[in-house]
Amino acid sequence: MTTLDSIARPTGTFAMVAMDQRESLRHMFDLAGRGRPADDVLIDFKSAVATELGPLASAFLADRQFGFERVRRSLPPQTGLILAVDALDQQDGGPVEDTDIDDEAAAGPLDGVDALKLLIIWRRDAHRERRIELAERFIALARSKGVLSVLEPVVRETPGESGWDADVAIREAARELGALGPDLYKAQVPLAGEGDERAQRRASAALNDSMSGPWVVLSQGVARERFEPAVRAACQEGASGFLAGRALWSDVVGSADLAADLRARSVPRLAALIDTVDEFGRPWSEAGRGRAAAGEVRA
Repeated sequence: MTTLDSIARPTGTFAMVAMDQRESLRHMFDLAGRGRPADDVLIDFKSAVATELGPLASAFLADRQFGFERVRRSLPPQTGLILAVDALDQQDGGPVEDTDIDDEAAAGPLDGVDALKLLIIWRRDAHRERRIELAERFIALARSKGVLSVLEPVVRETPGESGWDADVAIREAARELGALGPDLYKAQVPLAGEGDERAQRRASAALNDSMSGPWVVLSQGVARERFEPAVRAACQEGASGFLAGRALWSDVVGSADLAADLRARSVPRLAALIDTVDEFGRPWSEAGRGRAAAGEVRA
């Protein structure tokens, strides 16, 4: 039986690298002054990240569209493999507006794949029930394939919504979608990583209270220098680690010597984060003891 040990460190915590960006990665090259890269440039980048960071990571998240087989071959056997199966509704250069399950990606061979990942854009709008059904279908799909499910809700304000508070929404999404039973929940960092240690820990504790199972944080929207303190605070309050991409490698996009820059910048960042989760992270087998897991769901 597959358990979260297949994508975890020996400590039962998670230090996972995300490299499933697609058109957003192409846009990052553009922003870095390298122009709009061809697909093979994206594939080369993903493969280099897998080669340099894969040996340290407990798991590596990749997409089917850009060089999946090459990325998989670049990873050592001990690194777990997570496949993104989200179809993205995204305008060129813009944020992801909505998602669905990419049936073609999910139907492909899963040799060596330990888990599937689905991004869901969560809003308080008329499509809320549809997103719950989407999460349920995804969890059932992963279970039918004999692999783990990693659910990644990202909250967005509904046009015209008043009194928007992203952290309140992050907790609300965790209570609503985490209760469906994904094997691992991937959450946004509370306070977007801002605030002092006390504020960050207080916000992380509130998020942990909303969780029904093991959870990790993602790095999108968090300044690189703020990510490690945010991971530490989250782990001190119940998180089991991270699944992150941009905080590790965004500043080497477009590098003229990619392998060297990954080794000089990204590898030390990942190593420092691994030390953090090993020291402070809650092993996944001990997670899920927040108020939501105990049935104490609150508004």
